[in-house]
Amino acid sequence: MENKAALQEELGWMDEPKQAMICLPTGLTEAQGGALFEAVLPGLLELPIGIVVLGRGNKKYGDIVSKLSKDSSHRIAVIQDDEDEVRKMFAGSDMALFFSENDDEVLRASLRYGCVPIAFSSDLLENYAPAQESGNAFVYEEMNQWQCFASIVRALETFKFPYDWRTIQRHAIECMERREELVGA
Repeated sequence: MENKAALQEELGWMDEPKQAMICLPTGLTEAQGGALFEAVLPGLLELPIGIVVLGRGNKKYGDIVSKLSKDSSHRIAVIQDDEDEVRKMFAGSDMALFFSENDDEVLRASLRYGCVPIAFSSDLLENYAPAQESGNAFVYEEMNQWQCFASIVRALETFKFPYDWRTIQRHAIECMERREELVGA
């Protein structure tokens, strides 16, 4: 919560701990899911969320995001592609949204910080199952706007339940700790 409040303050946003913050940590290009981003964008803009976009990608998507951040500066921001800024983004965001097959390094960083991924299926991810209270992400199995958006909405609905959300964050962090222990062993 402290990291989120600090990030919101740095971005000039109101301190809203109950509003979900979603980061887009990979930048946007055609190869990194730009078309899916465009397809999902109208729905994203209707949701009560803050969006932090890593300033990396191509001009086409950079122009789209820059315009959005100017028009909605109270809830959409672009951050520099800088190690310190990326760390703050992961530490302060509740969720990380991926629009392409995952960059495992970025996905691992998200999990380490307890920034819950909303992503296409990956070996690193286990889809959250509420009845079993298991999973570390919200996974979509097909690369299309409907499945992606459904995963976003599912994550946002779960975010409304703090106990469940903390459980998912704990699972994300623990899965990375286990993987790092195995590598170190």
